[in-house]
Amino acid sequence: MSIFSHITIGVNDLEKSIWFYDKVLAELGLSRHSTGDGFAGYGPTLHKNKITKPTGENSLWILKPSNGEIASGSNGTNIALSTRSRERIDAFYAVCIDLGATSEGSPGLRKDIHDNFYACYIVDYDGNKIVAVCHEAQ
Repeated sequence: MSIFSHITIGVNDLEKSIWFYDKVLAELGLSRHSTGDGFAGYGPTLHKNKITKPTGENSLWILKPSNGEIASGSNGTNIALSTRSRERIDAFYAVCIDLGATSEGSPGLRKDIHDNFYACYIVDYDGNKIVAVCHEAQ
């Protein structure tokens, strides 16, 4: 069981954000399972062409804020997405940068956190800081 039920990220341009997250989350083995008026949901890809049921559990959601105000991230807040492969971290980072995300830290070991903490940090179009991390020894 995951420590998170779900995570939501506020976005200002849903179409552009879906385009971005469809591509970069695929590098971590995640696929879009739901799309609706003002939102999209993502979760683990279980098998080729078969994705999780859209239960909302263990999901990442992007959405336009329900209060109608501009979406923004907070300094010091980030969302860490986990994978078991350092190669996936490298691929995720490359796709993010190619698609216009801002680097907040290229892929590499952060031994100040722990000996196997391999991660990268990006900021999406709306200022949300996303971390991709592998905790596995490689």
